[in-house]
Amino acid sequence: MTSAPLAARLSVPSGPLFFPVTAYGPDGSLALDAYRSHVRGGVEAGAAAVFACCGTGEFHALTPEEFEVCVRAAVEATDGRVPVVAGAGYGTALAVRYAKLAERAGADGLLAMPPYLVVAGQEGLLRHYRELAASTSLPTVVYQRDNAVFTPETVVELARTDGVIGLKDGLGDLDLMQRVVSAVRSEVPGDFLYFNGLPTAEQTQLAYRGIGVTLYSSAVFCFAPEIALAFHRALTSGDDTTVNRLLDGFYRPFVELRSRGRGYAVSLVKAGVRLRGLDVGEVRPPLHEPSEDHVKQLAALIDQGYALLEEGM
Repeated sequence: MTSAPLAARLSVPSGPLFFPVTAYGPDGSLALDAYRSHVRGGVEAGAAAVFACCGTGEFHALTPEEFEVCVRAAVEATDGRVPVVAGAGYGTALAVRYAKLAERAGADGLLAMPPYLVVAGQEGLLRHYRELAASTSLPTVVYQRDNAVFTPETVVELARTDGVIGLKDGLGDLDLMQRVVSAVRSEVPGDFLYFNGLPTAEQTQLAYRGIGVTLYSSAVFCFAPEIALAFHRALTSGDDTTVNRLLDGFYRPFVELRSRGRGYAVSLVKAGVRLRGLDVGEVRPPLHEPSEDHVKQLAALIDQGYALLEEGM
C-alpha cells in the first residue's frame, strides 16, 4: 500500500534526488557543521529530496549513534522544505534498529539497503523487508543490488506490503526491470515508485526512462548541482540535445574516471565536494581516497562540465 504523503512528494520531483556525503573532521569524527552546510546547500540549489546516510553517505561506516545524529542534522538542515529519507540495512534486527533511530530523528522515510553478507532466497528477502517495513510508520523504498535481487513475483509481494512504496534499482538489468514494472502494473492497483539507483545514474537514465523509470539518484549533484540540475531539466523537458551534450562531454568521462578505482562512487564524489570548497573530510576505511592524479582529472572535468553549461546558454 502506498503511503501517499512521501510517495506523492517523490513521484514528480522538481529536481534531482540528493544523496549527501557524510562530513568528517581531521580526527575522523563527525563534522556536523559542514554536514548541515552541505545538506542545506543542496536543498537551496534545488534538490527534491535528501537521502541521508545512504550509500554515498557511508552508511556502512557509521555507528548507530552517529547515524541518528546525522539524520537529525539533515532533518534540521532541510527544515521541512523537502523530505528526508534515511538508510537502513544489515541483518533484520539491526535494520529495524536503524529504522527506529531514523524515525526518532525525524526522517520522512527509509531506503532499505541489502542485508549484510548473506545471499538469501526470495522468501527470506521478502520476510526481511516486511519486518523492516512493519517496524516503524516510515514509508520504505527497497534497494535492489548486490545480494538483494528480486524476481517480479517478489516485487509484486513487496508492492502489496504495507509501508513499502517503491523499488530502487542498483543492478542495471533492464530486462528484469521491465518485467518487474509490467508485473506490478498488472497485479497491484495504485502507484508504485521506481528509481534508477546505479552509480552516476544520469549515464543510464535515457534507457531507464524508456521503460517508465523516471526517478534517479544523482551523486554529481553533491559537487556540481548546476550540471545535475541542467541535465534533470533537459531530461524532463525532452531536450535530448542538451542531455547528449552533457552525457558526451561530462558524464561519460566522469563514469570512466570513477571506474578507475574501487569505492570511487563514494570517494571521488567526496573529493569533488572538497574541490568545490567545502571541507567534508576523507572517506573512512575500508574505502580509500582517490589518487592525486585522479583528483586533478576530476577538477578538470568539473571545469569542462561548467563550460558545457556556458556553451548551451
